[in-house]
Formats: sequence, structure tokens, C-alpha cells
Amino acid sequence: MNYLKEVVVVLLLVQYLILPARGVSGGQISGRGVINLAHRQTAWTPVIQTRANLSEVRSIRSFFEFRTFDPEGAIFYGDTKEGKDWFVLSLRNGIPEMQIGKADILVSIKGGRRLNDGAWHLLELRSEGKFVVLEVNNEEELVVGLHSELTEDELTGKIRLGLGGMLVDKQKLFNPFHPDMDACIRGGHWLNLSSLWDTDPMWEPQPCFSEIKRGSYFPGTGMVTFNTSDLPGLKTEEAGITVKIFGSWTGATLSLQSTDFEYVLGELDRHTDVKAVQLGSKEGSETTALPREPAALTFNILKHLLVVNGKPEHETESLDFFSMWKNGMLLTFGGVPGESEAAKSSHRLRGCLEKILVQDQVIDLDQALYKHSTVSSHSCPKEAMNELS
Repeated sequence: MNYLKEVVVVLLLVQYLILPARGVSGGQISGRGVINLAHRQTAWTPVIQTRANLSEVRSIRSFFEFRTFDPEGAIFYGDTKEGKDWFVLSLRNGIPEMQIGKADILVSIKGGRRLNDGAWHLLELRSEGKFVVLEVNNEEELVVGLHSELTEDELTGKIRLGLGGMLVDKQKLFNPFHPDMDACIRGGHWLNLSSLWDTDPMWEPQPCFSEIKRGSYFPGTGMVTFNTSDLPGLKTEEAGITVKIFGSWTGATLSLQSTDFEYVLGELDRHTDVKAVQLGSKEGSETTALPREPAALTFNILKHLLVVNGKPEHETESLDFFSMWKNGMLLTFGGVPGESEAAKSSHRLRGCLEKILVQDQVIDLDQALYKHSTVSSHSCPKEAMNELS
């Protein structure tokens, strides 16, 4: 990324990541209620965490209900000796995975049914001597045993627990994973402890939708930005680069930005029932109406031409879009970053993008350069139209 592009990225992060965090402070909540693990701006820190003296722990058993469409992320973490011995339960490709670090041993085990089906599942974790057991819906899914001559038989000191992240460095993981988890937990019983949990100061507590469907939900307050150099690139010049979006939404759909070019696919008026395309460089734009609901939008990038739903919309011989994509532009879903007139006048996307494909590959919003904490990466309310009304 060149110097000017770095400046653009820094300004984006300052405006939409650092500044909203001011004045946010952590608190305490019960670990037994409904907890949405999403909506935060830090990746590895647990959403909530607690600690207790091991002398207070009489049962090495925790159980809770869990629901997600997210294929990967951190669920439950625990450690002793300030992180020298640790455990983490996560998902990888929707399948449970346990990783354990104890004395000189690192263990990783994965297996069982896929849990990212959007249904509630009862999960139980317990210790049985030298074994750790994971049950799903009252059936054993994973059992891992470990022993080391360096392990102390008597546990003293404190135990720490966390949800949605880890309290040790990610470098300790035997098998790295992406930590962000768009999921809900309810009815938790954590060992035999009843103490309150401390919340991450950067976490923005949100309710869980009563019913969910796959997709990415934008509530009208945030956006998601990718660097195009991190996305699938050009295969052939004839085919160009294709972005496809499926879902139901209002507001700004996407924008492209470089140091000397800005393109916005957005909405003319928040009170109308049409979307519009705003096209061109920063000097000017033009508009055209698109159907409101539901939508299946195809956006093609050719060398000197931008096309929306098969209709040529903007052509310029002075810009090479293929080179700009390869070298890195900002591709933003849900709004326009920065302080341009387009950014000030555009309305943030509100609704459910059920699928986003770039070059026919599904894009995971958790892999973005920046994602606003209010955007749900993998779940939408099932009745999305009711949410929009």
C-alpha cells in the first residue's frame, strides 16, 4: 500500500474506530443472561471475563446454550496460573475445536457436528480427572486426555474465565483461528460461581434477535471496509471483477475510493422507495433508480468501465480500475468513509445483505480491514422487513 493509501486508511480508522470509543467504559453483568458475543472493536480480548479463587471452585463443569451461523471464532476460555495453563473452545468451519496448553503440552482436537446452523445447542464442558469432555445436546462430542510430569496435582491460586476471546497471547495457540464470533449465549452456569462478569470497555451490548437467518445485518449505523488488494483479483480482462450482493436493504450499498476517485452506489432520499447510483469522480455524479426490495445486484468492474446490473454506468479512459483494484482501493459496504460531500450526504445501509460475493467467492466481513461494531457479520433477523419498517 503506498503512502497516500496509508493516510486514507488511517483517517478511516480514526473516524470510525477510535473516535466512537471515547467515553465508553466497561461494567459488570451476570453470566447467566442472554449475551451477544458480537459488536466489539477488539479481536482477542474476551467480551466478558471473571476470576475467582480456586478454593471457591467445587465443580469443574460449565454449561450454556449457544447459537450462531458464524463458522469460526472463540466461544469459551479458561486458565489458571495467570495463563500458564489454559483452555479455549472455538469453532472452525462450524465444528467444535478444543485447544489446551498445560505445562509442556499443547493439544488441539476438533470434531463432532456442525454448530453454526442457527439453532440453539446446549453445550457442556467438564473435567474428569485428566480428561476434558465436551457434550452437545447431552451427547459426548469430544474427549481429550493429557498428562505431564511437570503438571502440579494440586491447583492453587486463581482461575480466569472469558467468553468470546482469550486472555493469553494468540501466539500460544497450537492451531490459530480468527477470534470474532457473531453468536449468542444464554442460560450460562460457569463452574459453581455466581459472581458478576467484567465487560470489555470496547464491547457494545446488543440484544439477540429472537429468530435469525444467514446474512450480514446493517442497522443503519455502521459500515464495513476492505482493501481491494486483499480480495480476489482479476482472472481475465474480458470478465473483469464482479461483486454480487443479495438481500433486502435501503441506503448506501457500496463505495469505491482511492486518492483521486470516489464512486458511491447509494440512495437518493431516505424517504423514497428507490435506491440510486451516484457515479463519477469527486467532481460530479449522476443517478439512476434501482428496484427497492428485494434486491440482487451485480456490480462489474472493467478496465475503464463500471457496470451496474448489466448497464454501463461510468466510463473513463484516464483511470485503470484493474490496477487500482490490485494496488488497493477502499471497497466499503454500507456507507462512504471520510469527510467528502458524498460521505456527508449518503445514508448508511439498513437491512440484511444475505450474501456478498467477489469473483464468485463469499466474503466474510470478519476479514475486513474495518468493521463497525454494530454490524452483525453472519446473522440477520429472520423477519428483516419488519426490522426495516
